[in-house]
Parts: sequence; structure tokens; C-alpha cells
Amino acid sequence: MQYDHTQTAPFSLILVGVGIAMLIGAWLTPEWFVQIILLCSGGLMFILALCFRQLTVSDEGDRLLICFGPLPLFRRRIQFSEIEKAEQARSTILDGWGIHLSPSGGWVWNLWGFDCVDVWYRKGRKVKKVRIGTDDPIGLEAFLKERISQEGK
Repeated sequence: MQYDHTQTAPFSLILVGVGIAMLIGAWLTPEWFVQIILLCSGGLMFILALCFRQLTVSDEGDRLLICFGPLPLFRRRIQFSEIEKAEQARSTILDGWGIHLSPSGGWVWNLWGFDCVDVWYRKGRKVKKVRIGTDDPIGLEAFLKERISQEGK
């Protein structure tokens, strides 16, 4: 079984809007120092919009790839042999969106919405958790459980 799913979200439109507002502000302000700050900040917003337009979760043979894009600056790979279990969950507003440590423990990789799959994996002696946001939690959980059972054989 192969898995490759991409979720898109309107979050990037918010970043584009903020970037446009900063560029307009740079054009309207007479202070050169403020212009430079607004131009750089506006450019950063456009880059972040390209980074967080979509979230792709896919099978790379021996590992799972979690990648924001289409500008793939933020990506993470987890070996299937390290994954201990996976289960569907619902994130809360406190878990939020983006990439960060969660108040409930582990890392969050979420683009939009509250559906997710919690993946527990072993790094050395420690078991860690990553919460992967998805609009296909049933498919991702089924894929991961199948891969975990294959790795256990």
C-alpha cells in the first residue's frame, strides 16, 4: 500500500494579505528605515505563504515524509521501523496550526482543521509523539497501521 496525500488550506491567503499590506505600507511611508523593515517583512510573509500553502504526507519506502510546501523548507521524516503506534485524534485550539511543541506533548505539524493522527515513535530509549494534521485521518491511520504491522514481521 502506498500513501501520498496533500492537504491545502486558506492559511496562506492570510499571509499573502499581510504581505501585501506591508508592501503598501512601505510604499506609503516616507521613512527609509521603516520602508526597509516593511519590505523585508512583506517579502518574508510571501515566502511563508509559499511554505505553508499545503501539507503533504507520503510514503518514501522506508520512511514517512511530512512536508509543508510548495516551497519545501519545512519537512520531517520518520522511519517506519521506529513507529510504535498511530491513532486518529482531534487537536484543540491550544494545539494550533504550524510546526511547534504541543501543550499536550510532542510536536504538532498541522496546516488547517482539527483532524489529526498521533504517531508515537522511538528515538533511542525515548518514545516521542508527533501530531500530524490531515483532512484524511482514516486513510493515514490505516496506512500507518498497515506499515507498522509489516515492520513487525
